[in-house]
This record gives sequence, C-alpha cells and structure tokens, in this order.
Amino acid sequence: MKALDCLLERIKTAPACLVTVESTQGSAPREAGAWLAVFAVGNDFVGTIGGGHLELQALREARERLAEHLAGNPSRMPLVRYGLGPSLGQCCGGVVQLRFECVGAADAPALRERLAPRLQPVALFGGGHVGHALARVLAPLPFALHWIDSRDGVFPPQGDGASVVCEQSDPVQAAVPGVAPQSFVLIMSFSHAEDLDIVAACLARQRARGDLPFIGLIGSRTKWATFRHRLAARGFSDTELAQVTCPIGVPGIAGKQPEVIAVAVAAQLLQRLAGECV
Repeated sequence: MKALDCLLERIKTAPACLVTVESTQGSAPREAGAWLAVFAVGNDFVGTIGGGHLELQALREARERLAEHLAGNPSRMPLVRYGLGPSLGQCCGGVVQLRFECVGAADAPALRERLAPRLQPVALFGGGHVGHALARVLAPLPFALHWIDSRDGVFPPQGDGASVVCEQSDPVQAAVPGVAPQSFVLIMSFSHAEDLDIVAACLARQRARGDLPFIGLIGSRTKWATFRHRLAARGFSDTELAQVTCPIGVPGIAGKQPEVIAVAVAAQLLQRLAGECV
C-alpha cells in the first residue's frame, strides 16, 4: 500500500500526527512538501522527510504532540525550525521548517488533494520483458503509466496499482491519439513493424498537436537508421525525425538485461521531468 493510501485508511479509525516540510534554506534532506505521519495506534509511521537525526527529532516531537492531542490539551505552535548543524549531528548546513498537525477522518479529502503527488503521464507501448521491468521500476516514481500492447493477456492481473492503466489495442498504433497530452512515450513492442507504425503515429500526432515532449524508441543506432529511412519515405522531415530518441536510456549503461535497461530509461525520464519542472 502506498504511503498516502496507508495514511488515509488508518486515520479512519484513529488520528495521526502529520509532519510536513514547510520550507527549506540551503542544503536539506528533502524538499518542501515531503511528509511523514505518525499513528496513534501502533506508534509506527509512514513516509519520510529524509531520515537521519532530523527525522528522529521530528518523530519524537510528533509523538509528543499526538499524545497531547489525544489528552485534549494541544498547545504547541504548528511550525518548528531545525538548523541542520552540529546540534542535530548533521552537516548539511541548511535550515528546515516542519509543520506538525494532528489529523483525523474528517481531514481525509483535503489531505488526498494536498498530498497526492503530481504524476507525469507515460505511455508505454510493449508488454515484453523490458516493458514489465520498466513498469515495476516506474511504479514508485512520480509517473502515471498508460501501458499498451496489441496482444491480450500480456499484462499483470491487476497492473501495478492505481497509477497504471492497461490497454489492449489492435492495431497498437490506434491507441496513440488517446494518449494523455504531454505524455512521455516509450516504444518497445514485440515487433519492429509495430514499433515503426507507433513512431509514425506519434510523429503524425506531433505534427497535428505538438503535445508529446518525449518519444523514445528502444533499439540500436542501426535500427534507428533504418527507421529514419522508412519514416522519411512516409513524408516525415528531418526536423520531425529529430524528435525521436533512439537508443533510449541514460548514456554509459551498457547492460542489456531488462532490469538494467529499465533503470536507465527511468533515470532518463526523471532527467526529462526535472528539465520540464525547471
């Protein structure tokens, strides 16, 4: 169960103390918006604000506040400032402000809206070994996966959670118009012929709408040279063909195992996501 789902489920029956990074200055373990929650029942927690001594101090403070809340006498200010220096046994040198708040069942709708991460849509064409490895790698990352294949029965029984939508489409390129705007597209079907048709459909969509910021094709430079020639014969210009990334994955990772490729591709998507957010 994901951290937010766990929090929302457990506060149905007992309160929790939510600790959120309100702001940071200089070097800090986590960014503003990172959170953890300490539960009244079980004395355990979900989420993280970066670990280390800062998190230990935050957990201690949260448990004290939760005890006061349960006793009916909360009295502390919601914001606490922590300097990340020798007093905390840390050498980051920055400053973190943490917000502490006790939450219960009535707060669940607002918390879902506030804490749910913004997910970047990814359209993954291909349910082979690499596709399955990539879906597993992307599952805990800030991506909403639209997973597409022309074959039936290639997906896991229930996908990989709420942020995965599986679609069987035959012909597979017919799914391209329905891909969410601003999707990162990854093409790795079982067939080079399908790959070519998917790339062509993505480029046609780019020509019409220009709303696919990343089109990645698995394969070698030789494969891409062949595809370039065939796509040019279909009328796509050099400028349009330059929108396709092939091979995919961050440079310098040479392994060809599905899991290695998946990590390299996920890292590339995270790089692109960081660039989109700058």
